[in-house]
Amino acid sequence: MTTDSGLLARIERIEAQLAIQQLPVRYALAVDSRDLDSLVQLFAEDVNCGRWGTGRAALKTFYGSEHILRGFYRSIHQICGHTVDLIDPDHATGSVYCRAEHEDNGAWVVMAICYFDHYVRRDGQWYFERRDEQHWYSTDWLERPGAPRFQNWPGKYEGDRYQPRLPQGFPTWATFWGASEQHVIDTLTKAP
Repeated sequence: MTTDSGLLARIERIEAQLAIQQLPVRYALAVDSRDLDSLVQLFAEDVNCGRWGTGRAALKTFYGSEHILRGFYRSIHQICGHTVDLIDPDHATGSVYCRAEHEDNGAWVVMAICYFDHYVRRDGQWYFERRDEQHWYSTDWLERPGAPRFQNWPGKYEGDRYQPRLPQGFPTWATFWGASEQHVIDTLTKAP
């Protein structure tokens, strides 16, 4: 038997999930169309941009810099899947799978990405609170991902900070492979 309060709580959870699931899609559209005004509106007003500062103006400067959206010409971000975990009525986390393509100085670079998101609701509206982009690889679409360290985007992502952190970044990865003998792993990959 469903009570009015139980039904209302279920509807609120469904509405929250639907609103949150719009954020990554709107993010992809804003990035690919270079609509910085729409992009920054997806984030909480007090978003922490690290060394770039705090707030949407700092975020707009970050995304508009040569380090981010001026670092390649054309992009296509394809959202492949999204999980949402509601923590409480105003906070949630999620993981977003994405395949992104970037036109960069004659190369067409493909990335396999997972965004680890934190969401916050303010005045009834859901926003990104924080996005952590991690990726498996980046490579020109004419090449296979591989050595060195699955990072084959010339001139980009060359420091350790930008090296692929997946799949080793998943907390279950080491446990899963920990019981395997090294020679078994060596038959499956040249770059564990």
